[in-house]
Amino acid sequence: MKPEQALQIGPHTVWPPVVLAPMAGITNAPFRTLCRQFAEGDGWESEGPRPQPPVSQPPGEGDRVSQGKGIFVCEMITTRALVERDAKTMRLIRFDAGEKPRSVQLYGVDPATVGRAVRMIADESIADHIDLNFGCPVPKVTRKGGGSALPYKRNLLRSILREAVAGAGDLPVTMKMRKGIDDDHLTYLDAGRIAVEEGVTAIALHGRTAAQHYGGTADWSAIARLKEAVPEIPVLGNGDIWCADDAVRMMRETGCDGVVVGRGCLGRPWLFSDLVNVFEGGGEGGEGGEQARPTLKEVAGVMRRHAELLAEWLSDEERGVIDFRKHVAWYTKGFAVGSRLRQRLAMASSLAELDEHLGALELDQPWPQGAEGPRGRTAGTKRVVLPDGWLRDPYDCDAVSEAAELDISGG
Repeated sequence: MKPEQALQIGPHTVWPPVVLAPMAGITNAPFRTLCRQFAEGDGWESEGPRPQPPVSQPPGEGDRVSQGKGIFVCEMITTRALVERDAKTMRLIRFDAGEKPRSVQLYGVDPATVGRAVRMIADESIADHIDLNFGCPVPKVTRKGGGSALPYKRNLLRSILREAVAGAGDLPVTMKMRKGIDDDHLTYLDAGRIAVEEGVTAIALHGRTAAQHYGGTADWSAIARLKEAVPEIPVLGNGDIWCADDAVRMMRETGCDGVVVGRGCLGRPWLFSDLVNVFEGGGEGGEGGEQARPTLKEVAGVMRRHAELLAEWLSDEERGVIDFRKHVAWYTKGFAVGSRLRQRLAMASSLAELDEHLGALELDQPWPQGAEGPRGRTAGTKRVVLPDGWLRDPYDCDAVSEAAELDISGG
């Protein structure tokens, strides 16, 4: 698939038009490194032919193309923790030299605090792009009026966006949101118009409500409706992109300008290689659109590399390997790995122990059928926890208490 033009996020020309979604505890620097390496054709360390992203540029963009292939967003940073220079937060916003553009997602519910955080990023050259989180559905966020609950309060949303855009200077400000709180309280079209009026550069829409969490099927038709409603700026689609062909299909069906990939790359960082190939190669089944189908040996090599990167990043091998444990089930999905060995892999506390268990796998297994499809959280519809009286009036809340600001980054 060859779009008529690349995705433009302020001064950044993004090709292919693909964004790694910020995910709490996942999209730290090591995981972003893996995804970026695969996008750039450097992810596989074992011998043997692998699909390689073609070296090319989007039509007519020439030297304006930003370094790298796509945007890889760090996990959520809370504005309060940032302005207070919390140690964990300051580590989370450190980027590798090869990350261009550097992309930060901010969460906040107080316009003044959001404004201070954005000005700090701009003044100290912490990042090149700022995304605002209005999509998180977890109770600890929505019960304070944040994340996917916030766009219901139109005036509050406008105030936050105005402060962010004013404080950002030349940095582009984008936003990620959901359809609304539930089917009776949809907000995405109003929020989209407010975003355009306040100078937001682009909008990403997850085609689910907060009540759906990650269950059911994403409503791609809502992405198409948002694109029709805000033709002035790029609209990116998010939800149920499990393979590269899904991204192509979403863009064809909705007319969106790019895609945001979240759970689809869990245990599959090579999805970004597939995405580059499919966009360069003409789409589903098109020439150059070959998709990676690694053996278990190759997957094991990526697992080992991921754990090693985490250990280096945390400057602590045990902490790094323990942090890696959550990824084991995603990487091994579909392969014949016994429950006892899978458990041992998910209990490793050192690289040597991880090596031992990886060596016990039947590494000659080819890519299995059934390895694609949903990964990560898939729980169905839940009641959205909201502040008392939140739904009484969509316009009656221009400010929130200081207690509503989270002080912990990374979700």
